[in-house]
Amino acid sequence: MNICVFGSSSEKIDKEYLDSAERLGKSMAKRGHGMVFGAGKYGVMGAAARGVTSQNGALIGVTPRFFTEMNVIYEGCTEIIYTETMRERKGIMEDKADAFVICAGGIGTFEEFFEVLTLKQLRRHSKPIIIYNVKGYYNSMLKMLENSVKENFMSNSCNRLYSVADTEEEIFEQLENYTPYSYNKYNYLDWHEEEDND
Repeated sequence: MNICVFGSSSEKIDKEYLDSAERLGKSMAKRGHGMVFGAGKYGVMGAAARGVTSQNGALIGVTPRFFTEMNVIYEGCTEIIYTETMRERKGIMEDKADAFVICAGGIGTFEEFFEVLTLKQLRRHSKPIIIYNVKGYYNSMLKMLENSVKENFMSNSCNRLYSVADTEEEIFEQLENYTPYSYNKYNYLDWHEEEDND
């Protein structure tokens, strides 16, 4: 399985975010999983990549060419794919992945999460999406999603299109026991029928 890891490129974040990402990368490689990521050498992305590399795991980096001018690309990738745009980069990462793990990150990570969630909502894929909620980082975002349901901007069924893991062990448990779930976003009756069965 190729697991796409989204996460911060910042080095200023709490060390636990970096350490947990590196441990995750090590565990992925030990279990025989490859990693797809944005090819960055800093922050959560870089930490996860170092973890994979330490166990001689497969590491697919996808990056726009203009990042070569910024000296931010991780050199230990077993395969690197260059794109012309950030949009193309995300598309390739999504296509290469069999599952997505959302580590702590900023606006780029938020964008990546909501894109793969939207695509799953629209039945463009049925891959697992797991939020790795280290230190409760995503608690406020999860509350925002709950409020979107409360205010009828989205169906509660949409919250079943992803899962939340507080520990690394929960990530692999959820991957191993994953059962796809989808619903018809544009059928109003389906919303209520599914929620009545929740």
